[in-house]
Amino acid sequence: MGHKGDMNMDHIPDPLLIESYQKARELNLSPEFIELMEQEIIRRSLLHLKHSTAKEAG
Repeated sequence: MGHKGDMNMDHIPDPLLIESYQKARELNLSPEFIELMEQEIIRRSLLHLKHSTAKEAG
């Protein structure tokens, strides 16, 4: 599978991926970057954590 730049997120722990995804959306970062993270979240079957805000306290 030869994706552009072959970006590999396997080394990113699940909680960091979720936190980074939430922060990227909060900061309105590149839609392409957010989509890459979304695809990785789906690949790891972490959809149930995608909108989790347990760590956010205001």
